Amino acid sequence: MPAAAENLKPPVLILSGGRGTRLREQTDSLPKPLVEVGGKPLIWHVIQIYARQGFTRFFPLTGYLGEQIEEFVEGEVWPEGVSVSCLETGLDTPTGGRIAAASGQVEGTFCATYADGVADLDLDALLDFHRSSGRVATMTAVRPDLQWGVAEIDPAGEVTGFIEKPRSEHWINGGFFCFEPAVFDWLESDSVLEREPLENLAAAGQLGAFRHEGFWDCCDTYKDLVTLNDLWAGGEARWLGSKATA
Repeated sequence: MPAAAENLKPPVLILSGGRGTRLREQTDSLPKPLVEVGGKPLIWHVIQIYARQGFTRFFPLTGYLGEQIEEFVEGEVWPEGVSVSCLETGLDTPTGGRIAAASGQVEGTFCATYADGVADLDLDALLDFHRSSGRVATMTAVRPDLQWGVAEIDPAGEVTGFIEKPRSEHWINGGFFCFEPAVFDWLESDSVLEREPLENLAAAGQLGAFRHEGFWDCCDTYKDLVTLNDLWAGGEARWLGSKATA
């Protein structure tokens, strides 16, 4: 195999077809991946996370208002060597079904992520962890900051103090997946990735968790959008470096 082929990073599928109902302030007429942070759509930020670490092949899996995403992708000037090609995967297809629909576009190991999550993630470390595990699937696990302050209460019921929005003790699915082609055997056209496919892979010992302790956030609500824009405006968009510019 030529050296160039050996060093080629896996393709990246980007789940981009949902309706974004919890961000209704923005998504009545705009697909969620095109909601802007710092003047650039969320999907641009996601692609930049990967592209800055050497990934070059991207496939947004579109659905709701997918033509707008395709128009953006075709009009954007991407870094040299980067290709972005939209795949229309159905208006209301669930996440697992969208990945299943892209089976003809990937060979070997591939990555997948959501179009609304950002992190200062070491993608090579994630990929190495996945390949060394021998498992079918790996998800990035994160511990998000809680939305509320926490009261510290002693056994007698006395409040001894407060902790302002601490980091959760529990790990959650942070997206940023790696998969082997065998994952398609676990997917159907109506699969919700986060339910039966991941649950069944876990039960079979075929789902790994790459723990990420750094920055992670998901633009799920308008409050999240404000937070990400504030980080950008303050030069603290850690997913692209401490002083990020478009």
